Amino acid sequence: MRTPQDIPSLCERFHRASELIGRRWTGAILFVLLKARCRFATLRSAIPGITDRMLSERLQELEHEGIVERTVVPETPVRVEYALTEKGRALASAIGAIEKWAAQWISLQEPAARGPAKARARRRA
Repeated sequence: MRTPQDIPSLCERFHRASELIGRRWTGAILFVLLKARCRFATLRSAIPGITDRMLSERLQELEHEGIVERTVVPETPVRVEYALTEKGRALASAIGAIEKWAAQWISLQEPAARGPAKARARRRA
């Protein structure tokens, strides 16, 4: 029987970090910004399926966390660029490790249907 001392505990900082970085679209934004400083439209074009609203929300969250910096370039028309801060660039090795893991383990093909959904599909046929 396990005692409370035997039960592994979750590191609160790890949990907060994984919840922040693991949000939908955040990894893609970080991946692109690790390559280059980008304007909003460039980010939107580089990330298939992201909406303007979601991109804006994620950028605001990352800026609030000090991971992304927003720079307004006073030109006509005004240009806004996004780049990673030092704190954001420190994620490069983690993002690189995920990229390497994905290259080895993630298939670009759709996974085969499993469980009840597969059975329902067979019944419909």
